[in-house]
Amino acid sequence: MAKVAGRKKRIIGTTAALVAIGGGAAFAYWSATGTHDTTASAGESANFVVTSKIAGDPLSPNGPVQVATFTVNNPGSGVQELKSIKVSVADSKGTPWVSGDGCSYEDFAVGTPSFDRTQIEPGKSVTGTVSLQMINRPTVNQDGCQNASVPLHFEAS
Repeated sequence: MAKVAGRKKRIIGTTAALVAIGGGAAFAYWSATGTHDTTASAGESANFVVTSKIAGDPLSPNGPVQVATFTVNNPGSGVQELKSIKVSVADSKGTPWVSGDGCSYEDFAVGTPSFDRTQIEPGKSVTGTVSLQMINRPTVNQDGCQNASVPLHFEAS
């Protein structure tokens, strides 16, 4: 009987030790915190792409009016607002045009561009028109403008 009582004591002691260890594990933990920061990259505007074509009878002093049809395309990845179109008789850098034959920007009148001031979706376009007429300058010989290729410069913003 003493053997059984000692054995029971060992079982009870072992069980109590296991419960104490197991019970303690249930309440043990690691404390932790965490944070994270990230940034999104914003794109940038893309320059509008302007194309044009002109139609009408050849220009002459106070003669026919030609009409240039232009298209402003948004090649960017976001919506861009088209507020203004400026058209002038100028070279590709916007410098007022003068030919070697004495014809110049002063011999021409550019009308007010007609277009929708709007926001242009990515990959979309807006079309407009502008007139060009050769003016009569009574005190100036305009023979240098005969057969001239008159450049129009477009600035979209």
